[in-house]
Amino acid sequence: MEIMQKIDRIDAGKPFDFGRTSGDYGRYRDIYPASLYRKLRTFGVVTPGSSVLDVGTGTGVLPRHLADSGANLTGTDISPEQIKEARRLSEGLPIRYEVATAENVPFPDRSFDAVTACQCFHYFDPERFAAELKRVLKPGGLFCRIDMEWLPFEDEIARLTEEVVLRYNPAWNGKEFRPEPPAVPEWACHGFELETWHACREELPFTIDSWSGRIRTCRGVGASLEPPEIAAFEAELRRRLAEVSDGAFTIRHWLRLEIYRLQ
Repeated sequence: MEIMQKIDRIDAGKPFDFGRTSGDYGRYRDIYPASLYRKLRTFGVVTPGSSVLDVGTGTGVLPRHLADSGANLTGTDISPEQIKEARRLSEGLPIRYEVATAENVPFPDRSFDAVTACQCFHYFDPERFAAELKRVLKPGGLFCRIDMEWLPFEDEIARLTEEVVLRYNPAWNGKEFRPEPPAVPEWACHGFELETWHACREELPFTIDSWSGRIRTCRGVGASLEPPEIAAFEAELRRRLAEVSDGAFTIRHWLRLEIYRLQ
């Protein structure tokens, strides 16, 4: 079942559905560095015995890597296909999954010690999501926003990848990311305190196959283009990658964590 999202501020309102990419997503989007999971423990977001909700969980990458933490883990996503794949990949692990929007999760008040949102916050309605955070977090609970972006102004392969995406989807606005200094957003000014802001550069390893697969899962490609367009896009991307690499390379990313405490 397709769940097409249309958000005016994203890609000029071009509809997208990550459920179209679930197979590739499960195979190619498990790319976050081990340092991320260590930081979530170090900063107290995930602790033994705590209850943690991962909204926009996709195929459950975050909870799967935290399954040995001793925390009680739950993941939600708007896409039934993503949740189906998350359950398949998490077979045998103590993780609960539900289909739900981030702004309306099916859990009682004060259910969680922490809520995480990895690479998905920009799809949420921030005011409605903040209200839902206040409802489901326990007093003093934490919300951790995680983002990881490639750096096209510092990395040649990231730059050429954006060029190819834009040839096939000119409306895509996930381009030209630049690191920014910390700032408290409007939604967090009432009821939350920014407790931790942490960012670093990470060199992540890829091959032509794994990077092509990762980019097929991109909102501007597999989630929104038609199959013939995706095939043409991938052929061009692979050709460009072969011109500038020997088949294996690293791509520089910016990893950022913002941790807010409910007051």
